[in-house]
Amino acid sequence: MSTELVINSRTADSVAVSLLKDGKLSELHYDNQVDFSVGDVYLGKVKKIVPGLNAAFVDVGYEKDAFLHYHDLGPQIKSLNKFTRRTLTGKQRWSLTDFQPEADIDKNGSIDSVLREGHTILVQIAKEPISTKGPRITSEISLAGRYVVLVPFSNRVSVSSKLRDKEEKDRLKRLVLSIKPGGFGIIVRTAAQDCSVADLDADVEDLVGKWKQLHRNVQRMKPPSRALRELNRVSALLRDVLNDSFNSIVVDSPELFNELKEYMRSIEPEKEKIVKLYQGRIPIFEQYGIERQIKSSFGRSVSMGKGAYLIIEHTEAMHVIDVNSGNRTNSDENQEANALAVNISAAEEIARQLRLRDMGGIIVVDFIDMHRNENRKKLYEKLKEEMATDRAKHKILPPSRFGLIEITRQRVRPEMDIQTREENPDGIGKVEAPILIVDEIENQLDLISQQDSSKLIYLHLHPFIAAYLTKGLFNSVRRKWAKKYGKNLKITPRDSYKFLEYAFFNDKDEKFELN
Repeated sequence: MSTELVINSRTADSVAVSLLKDGKLSELHYDNQVDFSVGDVYLGKVKKIVPGLNAAFVDVGYEKDAFLHYHDLGPQIKSLNKFTRRTLTGKQRWSLTDFQPEADIDKNGSIDSVLREGHTILVQIAKEPISTKGPRITSEISLAGRYVVLVPFSNRVSVSSKLRDKEEKDRLKRLVLSIKPGGFGIIVRTAAQDCSVADLDADVEDLVGKWKQLHRNVQRMKPPSRALRELNRVSALLRDVLNDSFNSIVVDSPELFNELKEYMRSIEPEKEKIVKLYQGRIPIFEQYGIERQIKSSFGRSVSMGKGAYLIIEHTEAMHVIDVNSGNRTNSDENQEANALAVNISAAEEIARQLRLRDMGGIIVVDFIDMHRNENRKKLYEKLKEEMATDRAKHKILPPSRFGLIEITRQRVRPEMDIQTREENPDGIGKVEAPILIVDEIENQLDLISQQDSSKLIYLHLHPFIAAYLTKGLFNSVRRKWAKKYGKNLKITPRDSYKFLEYAFFNDKDEKFELN
């Protein structure tokens, strides 16, 4: 699998980052420098203690106070508070080697025994502001690098559970113990597999440098203030997903190009050459076909080809996904096989959609009913396999008796919401973007070619869409479709048709009934 990162810096107020796997849009992120980002560390002030919730509301500079639950304080909260107080008064060095930690708090205690209103506290963003809620925060400060995570006020060394090889886990643990700074714990990430001690040591030193910077910043701050910013989303994405399958990182900004070259030089010098500067006149997302993929991926209806599609609905409480086979064949003898094929295809697309839209919370999927237990098991295993590469924490329950599969997925930032409807040129309101209708027409043509042997097919549609399909004498969309599906396709512009209306006819002038 080849992986590309295409970065568009020419948007109005943010940098758009798209991750392509084999040319297909897999993830889309917008890095807005003024937003609260997961991983940012803030010096905040406790505004209100709510014993009934066993939580506190903390002012970190957002319009809504951040939410801090007792279980997010972390066992070493008293040590962190002591370090913060001593740093603010100039009595504390950055090093924790000689720092005398306080006793851990009771895991079942109450928040009013630890915090008081008006207290200054160091916190980290765990979830970005979502809907009407402020950020969710934690006092378990951790600094993430490419290979390890540095955890202050801890002496524990652990290795990612995703690493299955016991010998490799033991090797990494021995290496990390030999380089671990005093007063810090270390979590070894999955990406550290086969790393040398030099690679691990360089990562640890970089994170210790961030801790020093955090200490320096806190010394001259008053709450609420940001004490340390996480990597921008571009660099954080690179840090988390960069692997041997990456073959290209393309960016349209000279400044960002230089930043990424420098960052790649620091984490993996041999891959510096894959960072490229795009200087074309056509916008970079248009050039790489990403704009088209965005419009076809974020609507309420998502096509999966061969007539099958998903309907995705969002509510305040959960997300609901309905799998539809469209007008694929469903004769009695093929019904079970047809349902399995559509469901397997849907599992792949659903895993992609969850990452692409960054959907979190509860997701309920209504797959097509299957009667055989072995087919239900195949679907369940396929969905788990497709979700295995998802970096967000998630849990998948087996299919219920009604064919429903429930998924919970970690929600750390607002869901990606991109409008795919445009102004209706024929009247009031909005309609789906024309580019989506082109995809829909091709899906219907695909179905017709499977079900009908006619070599000549007529397509009637609005003149604007007809012009788009016939543009170019030898490389028009019409010619590509005719060659792909083995049909002589005649396109007829119809002034009486609405903008997105179309119909297929055979050579006997009989209309194909489409779902």
